[in-house]
Amino acid sequence: MVREEQFSFRSHDGKSMIHGVRWIPEGQIRAVLQICHGMSEYIERYRDFARYLGEQGVLVTGHDHLGHGGSVSSEKDCGYFADRKGNTAVLRDIRGVYRRTKTDYPEVPYILFGHSMGSFLVRQYLCCFGEGLDGAVICGTGFQPKAAVLAGMVIARIEAEFFGWHHRSRLLQWITFGSYNQRFRPNRTDSDWICSDEATVDAYVSDPKCGFPFTVNGYYNMFLGMRKLHEPEYLDRMPRSLPVLFIAGGQDPVGDFGKGVEKAAVSFKNMGMERIECKIYPEDRHEILNEKNREEVYQDVWDWMNREAL
Repeated sequence: MVREEQFSFRSHDGKSMIHGVRWIPEGQIRAVLQICHGMSEYIERYRDFARYLGEQGVLVTGHDHLGHGGSVSSEKDCGYFADRKGNTAVLRDIRGVYRRTKTDYPEVPYILFGHSMGSFLVRQYLCCFGEGLDGAVICGTGFQPKAAVLAGMVIARIEAEFFGWHHRSRLLQWITFGSYNQRFRPNRTDSDWICSDEATVDAYVSDPKCGFPFTVNGYYNMFLGMRKLHEPEYLDRMPRSLPVLFIAGGQDPVGDFGKGVEKAAVSFKNMGMERIECKIYPEDRHEILNEKNREEVYQDVWDWMNREAL
């Protein structure tokens, strides 16, 4: 039996209320896993994964980032982070959930899990606050060239000058996602790339809390975080002994069909990280936690946690 519990707290942006969830197992809690969800989705989409881990004695928690899910007060703020230092605010909110949960469960191992956009946030978090963790899982990540990230930041700034930071840029949307569906032609939907399970894709497409276009504010702050991951002095702050698991689909365009994920793992090893593992699921697309072989992925994450972080 796993109990679902809602909570809320004030964001680091100083004005927004952040929506969070805990999935609490019965009996002894063996570990905590905190989830950082991806772009244009929300934390409750991880309910099945959380319940599976709950059956193993793992408390799972997470929240809707600024501009997402229950942390949005109006439709215009979907995909909008903060008026000032949005990337920092999102990272500080992740830290806020960590502190809240660690205070309640101080003695158990603590693992941070990030998917897609959340994977890039987790990679930043390791550089800022990694010493407080016992492990990290980086899911559905990629390795964007620095020049492309900088170009995205410039475009976002220019469009913001003309249209404001709440503007939704068709150009940035096309640059970011325009090619993702090409490998999966003939396409049934615009989101075939996220998963080979049609029920998952249909639920995503029909869900108003999923798939919304980002504002230029959201894009700028997301690209800002990615740019930091190209700075050796920033990466040098990661704790070298921290176990990190990279997982992704071999048919995931975000990770350049596995190649970008492997580059990201190699970049960690090149910084002296001592306990890096990487597993690619050849037939899976972007959302491996929702793929047809999801139970295999769930089991692999649990086995790694049990072996490396508990």
